[in-house]
Amino acid sequence: MTTTTARGAAPARKATGTGTGDAAPRRRRRPRSDLRVALLFIAPAMLGFVVFYLVPSIRGLYLSFTEYNILGTPKWIGGANYAAIAKDPLFWNALGVTTQYVLINIVLQTVLALGLALLMHRVAKSTFIRGSLLLPYLMANVIAALLWFWLLDYQIGIVNNVIDAIGLPRIAFFGSEEWAIPTQALINTWRHMGYTALLIFAGLQAIPQHLYEVANLDGASPFQTFWKITMPLLRPVVVLVLVVTIIGSFQVFDTVAVTTQGGPINASRVLQYYIYQRAFTESDFGYGSALAVILFVILALVAFIQMKFLKGNESDLD
Repeated sequence: MTTTTARGAAPARKATGTGTGDAAPRRRRRPRSDLRVALLFIAPAMLGFVVFYLVPSIRGLYLSFTEYNILGTPKWIGGANYAAIAKDPLFWNALGVTTQYVLINIVLQTVLALGLALLMHRVAKSTFIRGSLLLPYLMANVIAALLWFWLLDYQIGIVNNVIDAIGLPRIAFFGSEEWAIPTQALINTWRHMGYTALLIFAGLQAIPQHLYEVANLDGASPFQTFWKITMPLLRPVVVLVLVVTIIGSFQVFDTVAVTTQGGPINASRVLQYYIYQRAFTESDFGYGSALAVILFVILALVAFIQMKFLKGNESDLD
């Protein structure tokens, strides 16, 4: 009887699953998602983007199809503002002046920044020297513009006094049609080239050093090393720098506003300053919004073309 009872009890424990050895495996817990935490952290930035960028952009797009001043209500006029812009000689003048500024600024800033980055990479190892290049960038645009406005003044400016002392004629840097835009471009190049150089320098740090060692063993000259190794591997960073610099150059405003104010004779009336004049000086917010939309489209096309044809999203570090 004892044996029979023991044999019958064993299957009962197995069926109920109360034994430790035959217990069913526990269900695995699902990994905890970090989506809620991530959304919580980005919520302030998203709120600022919606309030200060997305909503004003949508309203600006709507106002570009209206006739509106701050004392009245928007009146829908369709594409009349855009038709008027196509026939506006001041708009085409502003676009040409802005393009001239962008070309001068981009060429000078990129070339000088690349040279500074190479010097930092091979010669200047001091952190103090590298950091000092950022000092002009830490200065506000208005302060930098006023500083150079005084230094380049025709009568009391130090630069013109030096020019006069060596026997050369003084230059009206801000008062002549030929020098107004190049001077603005040089000021902004001086301010931003240190920051641009640090971006390129960061790209140089990512290039494997053994590639230069192999090129040196093969007898490659510094010029060949630069064109065959440095520039191809630096392309994504250079494209990024060009996109950011061109977008910033098209939006130049404060330097013009505190120095020439669009003069002389519209020689420095850049597109951003023309938008400001039409919207806030003449209270034509509909026309100013249409100008802003056109500027946005231009910047989007320029950025797309750069990323597409320069292959800024591809890297040769493979």
